[in-house]
Amino acid sequence: MKAIRVHQPGSREALIYEDVPDPTPGPGEALVRIEAAGVNFVDVYWRTGAYQQPLPVTLGQEAAGTVVGLGHGVTEVKAGDRVGLYGSYGSYAELTVVPAQRLIPIPDGVSTRDAAAALLQGMTAHYLATDTFPLGSGHTCLIQAAAGGVGLLFCQIAHLRGARVIGTTSTEAKAHEAREAGADEVILYTEKDYVEETRRLTDGKGLDVIYDSVGKTTFLPGFDLLKPRGMMVLFGQSSGAVDPVPPSLLQSKGSIYLTRPTLQSYVITRDELLNRAAEVLGWVQTGQLKLKVHAEYPLADAARAHAALENRESTGKLLLIP
Repeated sequence: MKAIRVHQPGSREALIYEDVPDPTPGPGEALVRIEAAGVNFVDVYWRTGAYQQPLPVTLGQEAAGTVVGLGHGVTEVKAGDRVGLYGSYGSYAELTVVPAQRLIPIPDGVSTRDAAAALLQGMTAHYLATDTFPLGSGHTCLIQAAAGGVGLLFCQIAHLRGARVIGTTSTEAKAHEAREAGADEVILYTEKDYVEETRRLTDGKGLDVIYDSVGKTTFLPGFDLLKPRGMMVLFGQSSGAVDPVPPSLLQSKGSIYLTRPTLQSYVITRDELLNRAAEVLGWVQTGQLKLKVHAEYPLADAARAHAALENRESTGKLLLIP
């Protein structure tokens, strides 16, 4: 089969399209033929070595396809089932082996491409809005990178939960996308200082929560925007890793909270994974959550997808099609 593998961390040239042996499912595993794989910023972290694992490695943690083989003892799925997968490395490939307990059934009315576009980023927005800081009516939140893959889904989910949503984007075109997704106000950080503009939009009262996937360039200024006992949720670092924060800073800014969550901690059990995925895919099925696929690339063109992501050219989701 064909796969995209990294033999040494580095630039986009480190993405090697090559032949590898077809995988064979072991006990408790299923073999899935990939029909679409999601591209996420975490894949860049693995490619560059910001996150480390044994090499060579096939990239990709999100995909959807069809079960074509079963290992001994698998009862969760059967051959022919349409499934989504998250958290098992190897989705930048034509075939992948996944623990059957981590496979997600795709409901009727949701295509495999929609499932691949919704799962990782949709479940990320879901846990952030429902568990990390449960948004509701009366809350005001700031979503950095509101027109990105997570951002557009996040704006919709936050809006569904009744929160006032302020988003940041780099261009008016992206701002339009964020507004369409449910952002009440959008700040173009390339034209206005997002701190001063947020103060204006909140009449100086501040925010209940900031959801920051950008990191280094936005993180520290955001502490000045939180209400007393507000929460800073740092869930990414597209602009680079943030500097260390002394606990005394949290005290001086009003007894605020800081968390650095990851989706893996919010889908630990199979029940938690299935329940979270079912709500996200259910919203897709009913049209309450609208997906935007920015572009689809052949698997061999994974480097182009990474370029679009790193250069912030995309709004919505990027997919690889084997």
